[in-house]
Amino acid sequence: MTIITVSEQKAFGGSQGVYRHSSKETACDMEFSLFTPPAAAQGPVPVVYYLSGLTCSQDNVTTKGGFQRMAAELGLCIVCPDTSPRGAGYAGEDDSYDFGSGAGFYVDATQSPWSGMYRMYSYVSSELPALIAEHFPVDPNRSGIFGHSMGGHGALTIALKNPATYRSVSAFAPIVAPMQCPWGEKALAGYLGPDRETWRTYDATELVASGCRVNSPILIDQGSADGFLEEQLKPQLFEQACRTAGQALTLRMQDGYDHSYYFMATFMEDHLRHHAALLKD
Repeated sequence: MTIITVSEQKAFGGSQGVYRHSSKETACDMEFSLFTPPAAAQGPVPVVYYLSGLTCSQDNVTTKGGFQRMAAELGLCIVCPDTSPRGAGYAGEDDSYDFGSGAGFYVDATQSPWSGMYRMYSYVSSELPALIAEHFPVDPNRSGIFGHSMGGHGALTIALKNPATYRSVSAFAPIVAPMQCPWGEKALAGYLGPDRETWRTYDATELVASGCRVNSPILIDQGSADGFLEEQLKPQLFEQACRTAGQALTLRMQDGYDHSYYFMATFMEDHLRHHAALLKD
């Protein structure tokens, strides 16, 4: 697999780049950003994948998340993929913010026409890590994953289904129960069809209830002033499922914080330290 360098800038002694490649899973060119810490000059470093939320591309968190300084200090490579294929040409692809472009929901679609290109689960969990391991100085045996909102949903579900791959997982304001919220019901029905049983493997709360586990504590930060808290996010459902199943979880309700990048930037250091501690040799 080959990649094209779109841009590279020196940052905190490391390098912040944006790269493009042709994806087999999504049948189009995909872009991702990647921060290489200065420690990579001495050998492979741990890698943490960050999954963005609705309407975002890889650019949003790269420019607003404020992760580079701490990632450089901790010696972490941070990879930020896009949130969907781009330019598929499907009818309705760009009609709404919560379905289609910028809203791939990290699932492998089974419904036409979306099944042709909207395969973000396989892209993030399989194709992209193989590409990163081939082209960048990372240790794939020390991988973590985190994300925000829709990306928090993606991080939790991907980690729960691949516990041997991801040694650490965390999330900011994740959609933890998409089968029980408007965003999730719209996306899962559109990509997977009307049979709700097929949705369960993309619902973190259902996965934990069915016996899926990760081998380390999960960290979630949620703002108490998040306008989506009650209708869309419902962290208490995941908390209860984890408590019942014995899955270690730290859910921190952060007073007065909303759903924005200011919220994420405030607690980004905590999340990176969480991953670094679990990804040590």
